[in-house]
Amino acid sequence: MSDDDQLMIRIQSGETPAFDALVERHQGPLIGFFVRNTHDRHLAEDLAQETLLKVFDQSWNYLPRGRFRGWMYRIARNLMIDHHRRRTHDALIRAVKGRRDDEDDALARLAGEVLSPAERAGERELAALVDESLAEIPEEQRMTFTLHHYAGLPLSEVAEITETSLATCKSRLRLAREKLCQWLKKRGVEPPATTV
Repeated sequence: MSDDDQLMIRIQSGETPAFDALVERHQGPLIGFFVRNTHDRHLAEDLAQETLLKVFDQSWNYLPRGRFRGWMYRIARNLMIDHHRRRTHDALIRAVKGRRDDEDDALARLAGEVLSPAERAGERELAALVDESLAEIPEEQRMTFTLHHYAGLPLSEVAEITETSLATCKSRLRLAREKLCQWLKKRGVEPPATTV
């Protein structure tokens, strides 16, 4: 049983500190997921908070089977879709691009090693380019890429969250990687294999 499953069981038993621990563990990654898909830091923070509140409200419905993150990101995806639908019906609301904080730098997590300041600066620049390029690819491909690479979910869970087949999910990931590589190459950057 995963740590998240144990926390959910404690939440189901009414232990408030368990929810605090769950928020501490998942709030940053959720914000990063939303920023990469909405390009609006404030909206990302709001959607992450709304996701965590839904997790709490629906905790009674969760079955501890080691698939908490997939369940949580399905809630997150649905909230993002609902928000997008509401926004497209309101002409007064406009999307505002935002940047993520350095602490939310997923490329640093992917590197998995201590980097010199110069290397870190290069990684931040590359991360900014990757984020910029993500805005240029179709939503389904961007969602698949961010759920797999930034949220760390296996493709089988990504397919479940996005309500598609595993083959379609693999195809979307491949297309996203190819487009990101092409976009980076046009800007004179040879992307490392671990970032796309």
